[in-house]
Amino acid sequence: MAAAGTQSFCGEPVTSNPVYQAVLQGEKKSIVSYAQEELQRGVKPEQVIDQYLIPAINEVGELFNQQKYFLPQLIASANAMKTAIEYLEPKIERQPGETEAATIVMATVEGDIHDIGKNLVALMLKNHGFQVVDLGKDVSKETIAEAALKHHAKIIALSALMTTTMLEMKRVVDYVRQERLDVKVMIGGAVITPEYAREIGADGYSRDAADAVKVAKELVGMQ
Repeated sequence: MAAAGTQSFCGEPVTSNPVYQAVLQGEKKSIVSYAQEELQRGVKPEQVIDQYLIPAINEVGELFNQQKYFLPQLIASANAMKTAIEYLEPKIERQPGETEAATIVMATVEGDIHDIGKNLVALMLKNHGFQVVDLGKDVSKETIAEAALKHHAKIIALSALMTTTMLEMKRVVDYVRQERLDVKVMIGGAVITPEYAREIGADGYSRDAADAVKVAKELVGMQ
């Protein structure tokens, strides 16, 4: 994944790219045409996601955390990105062996109604062949465990955006262990750290959507 400020495929700074800026400005109507221009220049759809979309939404998250962006801007940026990914996703050529790698049950934990980050992670995981069961937001530990059992999931992926709801992640982990489910638990979100993941007994931590793919593959033993 390219960091903000690095060079893009044509030598320009990533932050000046129209796709990046469209996410930053929440330009839902124009972002597909910008993405089309990148594809016409020979950039692969997954590269548009990794090079421009992910760094842009990460920047939006930072601006939101710094209270320079507020909820309406956050939602507009997320919707712009979702529109671009929905256009790009069908165009991604999956590599042999990446189809139906494993099933992952995803949820924003109970008490938390934020799902922008989770939705992005779900799209990225699908792009890499994982079967994703997205339970949505504000989901109880019982519902999460039942879904994991029903779908024979290899991984439960939990998201939380607030410090008050990150505590629910521990309750989910404890419940999964109590029920003796043979499933790995990975966690992520704006307030989550690797240290917290270790503290609550989670099997993995991802800092962003691209990292989530790497962590998920490691948890299921993929190369």
